[in-house]
Amino acid sequence: MTTTRYDRQMYAVMNDRRAAAAYATPARRRLLVTLHVALTVVGAGAWIATVFGPGYGPAVAIAVVMLPWVVLTGMLNGSTRGLLELRGRMLDERQLVERDRVRALSHRVTLWLLVAAAAGAGTYSTLTDAPVRAAVTPVLVGVLVVHWIMPLWVAGLRVQDDLADEVADEA
Repeated sequence: MTTTRYDRQMYAVMNDRRAAAAYATPARRRLLVTLHVALTVVGAGAWIATVFGPGYGPAVAIAVVMLPWVVLTGMLNGSTRGLLELRGRMLDERQLVERDRVRALSHRVTLWLLVAAAAGAGTYSTLTDAPVRAAVTPVLVGVLVVHWIMPLWVAGLRVQDDLADEVADEA
């Protein structure tokens, strides 16, 4: 397969090491993932509150968290060298295997989250005597967001440190 100009540009973006210091250690990557999770929860929660609740006050929270969320997403993609964003033809065999592992683990985690969400919606309905449908849509939206972004979080936590030789070769 031949690579396209788009493939080469995306590869260059995902492998740009100028921000590498921000995710150079496992502790920093865990912090980035934690911050990303927090911003995702705030943003998704605010969106759910805006759509399913009264008023548009939470829309301000969406506007506030959007820029840092996008920056953190870019940093996590950079830390994985585009593992989830690049086309398969731009990845080597090791990266393809790692991408499959990340996706499989993400789906298992999301499965259990979906089970917990279903149990939570049922419990909410039982405890409040509200119909289940009152909780199902917001819960499903939340689980959909997590299902969508979970592979990035897992990849960010699983990425290995650059070997000193690789870093020296790229310099």
